[in-house]
Amino acid sequence: MEQRQLGGSGFMVPVLSLGTGTFGGGNSEFFKAWGASSAAYATRLVDICLDAGLTMFDSANVYSGGQAEEILGQAIKGRRDRVIISTKGTFRFGEGPNDVGSSRHHLVNAVEGSLRRLGTDYIDLYQLHGFDARTPIEETLRTLDDLVRAGKIRYIGCSNFSGWHLMKSLALSGKYGLERYVAHQAYYSLIGRDYEWELMPLALDQRVGTVVWSPLGWGRLTGKIRRGRPLPEESRLRTQVVVDWGPPVEDELVYRVVDALDLVAAETGKTVPQVAINWLLQRPSVANIIIGARNEEQLRQNLDAVGWNLTKEQVAALDAASETTLPYPYWHQRGFTERNPPPV
Repeated sequence: MEQRQLGGSGFMVPVLSLGTGTFGGGNSEFFKAWGASSAAYATRLVDICLDAGLTMFDSANVYSGGQAEEILGQAIKGRRDRVIISTKGTFRFGEGPNDVGSSRHHLVNAVEGSLRRLGTDYIDLYQLHGFDARTPIEETLRTLDDLVRAGKIRYIGCSNFSGWHLMKSLALSGKYGLERYVAHQAYYSLIGRDYEWELMPLALDQRVGTVVWSPLGWGRLTGKIRRGRPLPEESRLRTQVVVDWGPPVEDELVYRVVDALDLVAAETGKTVPQVAINWLLQRPSVANIIIGARNEEQLRQNLDAVGWNLTKEQVAALDAASETTLPYPYWHQRGFTERNPPPV
């Protein structure tokens, strides 16, 4: 599998990683909607990944209340040296007033808990799951820096930050000589291209590798959603989870993009999801894409999204189908490409 450099670090990662949101299921409707893989089945999925050269596995302490990390730890037992583990903290994990956020207190506890559940003494990539506006950024960065120096984390990243959140953090890392974010885990897909407005140019300028989550737009680009057809009976889109948490997408945009994906899929002999993922792999700043899998069939199909490339004409067709009007000031800047060229 192709390897890419993670941001400005010297660390190489495969272009695909397996998300473990489907591990466990827990008692939450949110995670049950993703899946509920047991330890035995998760081990089988890990076996398939390693055989295909996919060595990176992404988790978070909040996935199924810690069960996902525990199951991942069991699945990689005895082969820790063959895998890259990325996990996340910041969101609430407990009932106490300090059981949330990116304070020193919470991050130290979160990292220690993740290490214990994963059954490892270090985490390859540790990411903040979201921005904490109540904790001084300096406190957060110094804590992460201390954890790197202690050997508990090797690289740090963030997730779901806005442009100014990320840029201010990078500036403070430079000012104080602290560890720097080398990755930003962000939502990005053919029906969710907001990432391109500001975060992509920032990533290219500051050498921050992008780790993409939900490349199929919360299940809308599986090939099962098409104009004039009802939603499949078994679809995450039928759950309250998507209504409450999923990114809103206009139906017409989904249909337009899927129509274009159908044409490209027919030309390439690939599936709609494979084409959608391959399009992302050709976007600037993208280092890794997190794929999910409820079962072996889904996993094998997603693994076949790599090892080939769309043509320039096919990429252009998908670009055109997924284009939307940019918000200000981005539409204004695009009118002056001589001085504000789009990211390449």
